[in-house]
Amino acid sequence: MIEGSGRRPRGGARRGDVPITTIAELAGVSPPTVSKVLNGRHGVGLETRRRVEALLRDHGYRRPLPTTSTPCVEVVFDRMLGSIAVDILQGVGEVAGEQDCTVGFTDVRRHLDAGEPWLDALLRRRPTAVITVCSLATVEHSERLAASGIGLVAIDPIGELATTPVVGSNNWSGALTAVRHLLDLGHRRIGVLTGPVRDLSARARLDGARAALDHAGIAATDELERQGVFTVDDGLRLGAELLALPERPTAIACGDDLQALGVYEAARRAGLRIPEDLSVVGFDDVDQAAWTAPPLTTVRQEFALMGATAARLALELAAGQLPARQRHELDTVLVVRGSTAAPPDRSGGTDRAGGCAD
Repeated sequence: MIEGSGRRPRGGARRGDVPITTIAELAGVSPPTVSKVLNGRHGVGLETRRRVEALLRDHGYRRPLPTTSTPCVEVVFDRMLGSIAVDILQGVGEVAGEQDCTVGFTDVRRHLDAGEPWLDALLRRRPTAVITVCSLATVEHSERLAASGIGLVAIDPIGELATTPVVGSNNWSGALTAVRHLLDLGHRRIGVLTGPVRDLSARARLDGARAALDHAGIAATDELERQGVFTVDDGLRLGAELLALPERPTAIACGDDLQALGVYEAARRAGLRIPEDLSVVGFDDVDQAAWTAPPLTTVRQEFALMGATAARLALELAAGQLPARQRHELDTVLVVRGSTAAPPDRSGGTDRAGGCAD
């Protein structure tokens, strides 16, 4: 059963009091068509669906928490990366468990690779709320879920979602701190790898790295920047390009830890030692970061806390409450390990600490 949220619009009329038959009349469709939209079923044209969804939103329709089955928060991933996914699910599970909710999860990469919509199957399962991870949510997804009374929270979405609560890390500050660490060690020729700049998190990391260089009086150059995707393969490919430059960088700041692991391999193939010949910094602090040789210096994101924060927001939405704020940015922490050191002495005139040799 679908019922109104109980919120009152301007003018004092109670929202949700309009029957579905009236919604159908206003939309110029039949009541079964409205029912299909509410329940996320196929067989409704895109324009018709949007018209009905807009009317449902305007009149405050919201599905209440299930009474005959355990409510469920579904976490939707695009390519689940082991430790990150586990940490996020752990955070979601702790909060959901406090409210007697179960947690489900799905990886929709196969749907995306096949060009298939992933939202239809999700709507048929009727979760209490949905949390999307890593660039999946769009405005259309948000609208369709809202029309079915399902709250949506996005972790690191691909773009701005004006009406959807978003949880992420302070990517700009994290990248700034990482590059400042390299600058403090004495590096001046620093390569920067990033992910697709259409992604807000990747763009923020690139801007943070550039800001650190600019503050140190070092101009960011296309020669030392590379954009790719967050994979080991791209880290290897892009890292090899930087290390093949006539004057190679003495340090590389990577967009994530997978790229950093690819740079490790690029350095090995080039006959370079880390950190003696090349310093490397990652971003995320996945489990593998502490077990590489040498252990990776990286920017830690608090993924469990991100999951817990997203779960609280999602359950608030499911209960008909509006979040106090739409965007939540969590702090990052630089974890210094063995992959960074002072730059190599190429002139023979300085020691490892950067001072003058005797």
